[in-house]
Amino acid sequence: MKREYSQMRFTILFVIAVALSFIFCNSTIKAQNKSGGINLSLWKNISTQPYDSLQTTYLNLGVTSRLNRLNGIGVNAISSVAAKDVNGIQISGLSNVVGGSVRGVQLSGLCNINGNNASGIIGAGIANVIGDNLQGAGISGLMNITGDNCRGVLLSGLMNITGSNSSSIEIAGLLNIGGGSSSRGVKVAGIGNIIGENLSGIAAGGLINVCGKNVNGIQIASLANISGKQTNGLQLSALGNISVNANGLQVAGISNIAKKLNGSQISILNIADDVTNGVQVGLVNYSRSSAKAKFGLVNLNPSTRYQLMIFGGNTTKGNLAVRFRNELFYTMLGMGTYCLESGKKFSASTFYRTGLRKEFARNWSVSGDIGFQHIETFDNKGTDNIPARMYSLQARLNVEYQMTNNFGIFASGGYNQTNRYSGGGTYEKKPIAELGIILF
Repeated sequence: MKREYSQMRFTILFVIAVALSFIFCNSTIKAQNKSGGINLSLWKNISTQPYDSLQTTYLNLGVTSRLNRLNGIGVNAISSVAAKDVNGIQISGLSNVVGGSVRGVQLSGLCNINGNNASGIIGAGIANVIGDNLQGAGISGLMNITGDNCRGVLLSGLMNITGSNSSSIEIAGLLNIGGGSSSRGVKVAGIGNIIGENLSGIAAGGLINVCGKNVNGIQIASLANISGKQTNGLQLSALGNISVNANGLQVAGISNIAKKLNGSQISILNIADDVTNGVQVGLVNYSRSSAKAKFGLVNLNPSTRYQLMIFGGNTTKGNLAVRFRNELFYTMLGMGTYCLESGKKFSASTFYRTGLRKEFARNWSVSGDIGFQHIETFDNKGTDNIPARMYSLQARLNVEYQMTNNFGIFASGGYNQTNRYSGGGTYEKKPIAELGIILF
């Protein structure tokens, strides 16, 4: 009983002491021209330090507060509004609003809004909005917005937006958007990174990266990388890369496109208008000018001649192929029928050949190529130990005579080795002898 009585008496005395302190501070502040530096606030106008344009607050505790300037610590259950600067720590349950600049730590449950600059750590549950520059870290659940420059770290659940230049690490759940002339550092986003002008660093987007002008560094995306002017570095994507001038390496799952290539393209389809000192590696390579090297099944340029070739011989009885003939190199894609020895049932093949061709007299030319042929035996499987499918490695020398501009004849001789896919071993080896015609 005595213990309960003593606790009750202590509580009553504590409440009285707080009330007297509140009254004393209020009267003292008034006597000292409202410059006591301690603001205990229940509401905007219910506080020990009512708002005044000359006031500086060093300690602020309350529910919601309106201050002129905070040099120290401010903790509020709902919100805190400072007309000028905050130098220190500002923490609120919902929001912090500062008309000037923040230097220190600013934390809120919903949002932080700063009219000028922020230096330090700015954290909010939903958004951070900084009118001018950020130096430090901006962390939010949804969005960070910086009106001018950013130097530091931006982390958000959805989006980071920088108005001018940034030299920072930016990580967003959806997008990083840089509107200025220069963006340096590392940009990582779930959907994409959009840079208004120049990127110097690394941009990794879940879907796409877009840079309005130059890229000096690396772009990585699952769908596409786009550079509006020049790329000095690496573009890597699962679908495609686009750059006006590509000085570096483009690697894509489907296609690479560049107006001017001074580097390398690796993809299924590579397209470059002007290749000054570049290399293209893919299934289909196209350039208006001659590349330093092209490695592909089909290599094309405006002077490529498309020719239909019909021929037959001792290895495959009937063949139809398209030849893509350039000045020196050529490639062929075709199909054939009856690939086995006489008396066997229907079989078919597809083949690819690449080689070199050179004219040695008027209308006469000689060429040599190597090729790969895939053979399907169909109903011949199991007969005379014939497997379901086989492949052949072939080498040929060819002599051509162009009778007219669109018609020619040719003869080929070479060597063929046919192997089994499964189980290994050679099925047959024999020389090649073929005759055929060339159209177009």
